[in-house]
Order: sequence, then structure tokens, then C-alpha cells
Amino acid sequence: MKASRRAVALDSRFGSAAALRAVIVALASALFAVCAALAMVTLRVARRVVMPAARAADTRILDVDVSAQTITLSRTPDTELPGRYGLFTTGAADYLKIGSVLSSDGGSVKRKLLTEVEGDMHLAAEAAFSGWYFQRPEELHLPFTEEHIHAAVGSCPAWLFPTGEPGENDGTWVIQIHGRGTTRAECLRAVPVFHALGITSLVVSYRNDGDAPRTRTGSYALGATEWRDVDAAIAWARRRGAERILLMGWSMGGAIALQAALGSAHRERIAGLILDSPVVDWRTVLAYQGRALGLPAPVTGLAIETLRADWTAPATRSDGGIPFDRLDIVARAGELRHPILLLHSDDDGFVPSSASHALAQARPDLVELQTFSTARHTKLWNYDQERWTDAIGDWVRRQGLAAEGVAS
Repeated sequence: MKASRRAVALDSRFGSAAALRAVIVALASALFAVCAALAMVTLRVARRVVMPAARAADTRILDVDVSAQTITLSRTPDTELPGRYGLFTTGAADYLKIGSVLSSDGGSVKRKLLTEVEGDMHLAAEAAFSGWYFQRPEELHLPFTEEHIHAAVGSCPAWLFPTGEPGENDGTWVIQIHGRGTTRAECLRAVPVFHALGITSLVVSYRNDGDAPRTRTGSYALGATEWRDVDAAIAWARRRGAERILLMGWSMGGAIALQAALGSAHRERIAGLILDSPVVDWRTVLAYQGRALGLPAPVTGLAIETLRADWTAPATRSDGGIPFDRLDIVARAGELRHPILLLHSDDDGFVPSSASHALAQARPDLVELQTFSTARHTKLWNYDQERWTDAIGDWVRRQGLAAEGVAS
């Protein structure tokens, strides 16, 4: 009888142990699945940050009135902006220039077409709204030449818009640096502004932007390496007579310009920076974008830490770890030595203006911030061309960088 009770007790203990093991295995499997899913999401986010991607559609073409030459788009915070813009499309045309808002309702915006659309032209519904406006340098009706700048990655194409005859382009030059996911064409809006100030424009490309040579992985370093291609452009400009260099950066181009200003071997020739919707601190930008995408803050934080590490570079498909501390110009504000004009809209839906405000507060002796309220991201010229032009012109003149004889 006692032996039978002992056997029952042993069976009970063994059964409890087996059940406990099953629970532990189930919990471990669930934990592994959660960790694996978290790792996959983190890697996906990290790769999205550094890998160039095709232009994403952000609006829909709802109607084209050929007789009235108008286009109706789905309404977004960008498509309802006043001003002149571009629209990347597919079908019979790949790009359209569009003008002022004619009417709008809760879901759509009708705008004037500035590119003629004919009746037999078919356009796909998906489209991307852009602030580029100009696509080709010929559209500016200014003299220019195609150039190639030798950098460490190879030959980087550039457009040179001189203000004088060959051999007479000394004085001040501006080197214009486009943003992430765009090309040199983004910068063309600014060329006439500098031309009117007597300043030669050099509109450059940099590694992995689709025009310049590709690195091993083809990934962005968020300004940490791209600035070296800009430094090569500064050296190229100096060899051709440039005495003073302005750097103008758009979005990530702002981060590149800031890195060049801090690291260039030609820092003494840099006379100032003009930055439109700039990335001043990448962690601020990525945290903002993570919230906009509905990502939990820990996922965004893990993605940043993953991008920082050299050992995770093969997994993130980057050329190396991203030095976020070095890219934080608010933290490095004390190292700045050049005057800076910041142009930023407080409703920027991609790069928040908070870091620009912080930099202006940290260095009021060097940094001037011109804020817009409803111009979105890198669309300040489009939204209020007169104010944008005047802000740059006034600042350039106050720095003594406009050519002699240029009217104020």
C-alpha cells in the first residue's frame, strides 16, 4: 500500500515536472519568437534609413482636365500648399510642373498645370508631389557646363553655373548639396538667386546618390562620409579661382555641409553655410519619423544602436557604423566657426525643426534661423519664393559675400 502511494506521488511529481518543462519550453519559444520579430523589425527600420529607395508615391491623380489644363490631386498637407511644384508621374509623362491651387474640398485639390498635357496622354494614378520644380539645368536659361570632380570614390558629376567669363570666376562660390533620396536637380531652384548676387554655383553629386559612383554597399552614411566628396568639390573650386566658399545644403545635404564645415581641410576658405530644412541631429529626426510611423520608441532606439555598431553593418547593409554623436551638431555647437543661415518650416513633416531651433539657441552669435509656419519639407522656395530669396540675399550681403556692384 505504501509502495503504491509512493508510486502515485512520484508519478505526480514527474507529471508536474513535465508540465513545468512544457510551460518553460512554450515561454522560451514565445520569447524567442518575440525577440526574432523585434530583431527583424529593427533591421528593417535600420535598412530603411541607410538604403536608397525608389521615390514613393504620396498622392493620387484624380482627374486631368485637358481643355482647362488643370489637375486634381488627392488632398494632403503638401498638395494643398500654395506655390509652384513638381509632380513625378508614370505613363506618358514622368514629370509635370504644377501651379497655384484653384479649388479644394475635403479630399481633393485642383491645381493649374504648367506643363501642357494633351488629350491622348495617359497618366497613372500614383504620383509623388515634389518641391524640385526644375529638372534640368537648361531650364534656368543660364550659362552652365557639365563638370566632373575627382573624389575618393571616383568621378562625381557636377553642374557649374559661372557668373563671369572663363578664368574670371574668382570671388565667392556656392557649393550646393542635395538631400537624401534626391539628385542635383533639387538644388536648381537656388541657382538664379546666387547668380543675381554674382556668386558662381557648383551643384554637386556625392557617393550613392545615383549620379556619383557607388560604394561597396551603395548605402548612405547620413553625412558621415559623403562630406568628403564635398571637400573634393571645395578643392576643385579653389583650383579654379574660388576665394570664398559658401555651402548650401538641403535636408541631409545640410548634415553633409555641417560635417564638411567641421572636417574640411579647406575650412579657412568656407565663408558660411545656408541650410534649407536641414538635418542637424539624426537621432532627433529618426525619433520623429519613428513616431510618425507608429513604431514603439524602443524599436527606433534599437535601430539607431544597430546602425551605430560596426559589427552589425553586414546586417544593415551599410559600409560601417553610423557615428551619431559626430552627426549631432547641437551637441557640437561649440565647435562651429562659420556663420550659418537656417531656413526651416515648423510644420516640416520629415525633418522636425526642433534641432534647428536648438542650434540657433546654442550659437546665437553664429546662427540665424528663419522659420516658416506652413511650408513643409524643402518646399520653402515653392511656398514663398520672394521671402526665401530675400532671406538668402539679405544674409549674403550682410556677410559681405555678394559681388561688388550687385544691387541691394
